[in-house]
Amino acid sequence: MVLHVLLFASLRERAGWAERSLPLSSEAVTAREVWHQLDLGSLQGISVAVNQQLVELDQPLHAGDELAFLPPFTGG
Repeated sequence: MVLHVLLFASLRERAGWAERSLPLSSEAVTAREVWHQLDLGSLQGISVAVNQQLVELDQPLHAGDELAFLPPFTGG
């Protein structure tokens, strides 16, 4: 199973990359599990989109999905 993972703004700066293909060994995986595998710290305030739709962290993922992690939004 391969996912296309995108990071935005401060998450991209923290990780040192903006996008990558991520091979996963399990067919049953969630955005939360991918986040922990990437070891990017706390999930507090992080939004998740799968195929450009905002979803919950425990949304099941499928081969070929585009998974985006978005930092908290600020501003007015």
